Amino acid sequence: MAKLSNPHAGSLQFWPRKRAEKIIPSVNWQPVKGKGLLGFIAYKVGMASVLVKDNTPDSMTKGKKIVLPVTILEIPNIKVYSVRFYKFGKVLKDVIVSNDKELKRIVKLPKQILPFDFLIPKDYDDIKIIIYSLPKQTSIKKTPDLIEIAFAADDKLAFVKSLLGKELSLKEFFTSDLVDARGLTIGKGLVGPVKRFGITLKQHKTEKGVRRPGSLSPWHPARVTFRTPMAGQLGMFSRVHYNLKVISASSITEKDINPSGGFKNYGKIKSNYILIKGSVQGPPKRQVLLTQSYRPTKSPAKKKYELIEVLR
Repeated sequence: MAKLSNPHAGSLQFWPRKRAEKIIPSVNWQPVKGKGLLGFIAYKVGMASVLVKDNTPDSMTKGKKIVLPVTILEIPNIKVYSVRFYKFGKVLKDVIVSNDKELKRIVKLPKQILPFDFLIPKDYDDIKIIIYSLPKQTSIKKTPDLIEIAFAADDKLAFVKSLLGKELSLKEFFTSDLVDARGLTIGKGLVGPVKRFGITLKQHKTEKGVRRPGSLSPWHPARVTFRTPMAGQLGMFSRVHYNLKVISASSITEKDINPSGGFKNYGKIKSNYILIKGSVQGPPKRQVLLTQSYRPTKSPAKKKYELIEVLR
C-alpha cells in the first residue's frame, strides 16, 4: 500500500504571508561592518548580460571572456534629513537638519532649522542618520524615499557634521565588492494555495475542488490553523539577498550604458549606477536598500571580473 503521510507543503520560515508595511525594509545595523556610510538607496533598472574577463585565481575560465547575468541599479545622490541620538537602544533625540522642498511631499517640515551644535544632547551612546534620496536626478519619480542608516567612524559626531547639507554620492559608500540587497518582491495579489504553497493538484474528478487542500483541519482542535495552505497574499514580501558580487560601479558621465530607447519599463539612467551579479528582488523602479555585506563568504569575495561591455 502506498505511504499515506506527506511532507508539509510550503515553507513556514516567513510568516505571516502578508504585504510588508514599509517599501524599504528596516535593518539590524549592529552586525553590519564597514567604513563610512553602511547603506544606500537604489532603484532597480532591470537585468542584462555583460561580457567580462575572468581574473579569478585558480578559476577554470581564468583569463577568458565570459558572459554573466547582472542586475542594474541606479543610485542617485542622497542627503541627510535628520540625526538621531540613541541612549540604551532608544531614541533620545531626533534633530532635523534639512527642510528641502522635496521633503514636503512626505513629511512635515519646520519653518526654520536651528543650529545643529545647540541641539546636541549631553549624554548619548550612539548616533544614526535618516537619509533621503534625490530621485529627481533619475527619470522615474520626484518623491524622495527616507530610511535610517548607520555609519562607522572613529568620531561619529565629527563625521555627521561633515555630511550635513551635502549631496553624498555612490563613492561615499562602496568600499567592498560584496553587498546585501534588501527590498520587496513583486506583488502578485490574491492567489490560490497551489501557487502560494506548492501543494499538489488533486485528482481531476474531485468534487470539492482540484486546486485546494483535501482537508482544512482535523475535527479537533476545532479550528483552522495557520499551517493549513490557503489562498491569500503572495508577493510584496521583505527579502534579503546576501553577498552579491559587484561587477562595476560608475556614473553615466563616465560610461554610458543606456540603450538607444532606454531600459524597458524604466527609461534612461541619468546618475550613478551599479552592476551586480545575479538577480535582485522586485520589479523595475522598485526601491532597494544596498548595505555592506552582513556575513561575507570567501567564494564570492575572491572572484574578480573585469567589465568589457554591456550586451544589448
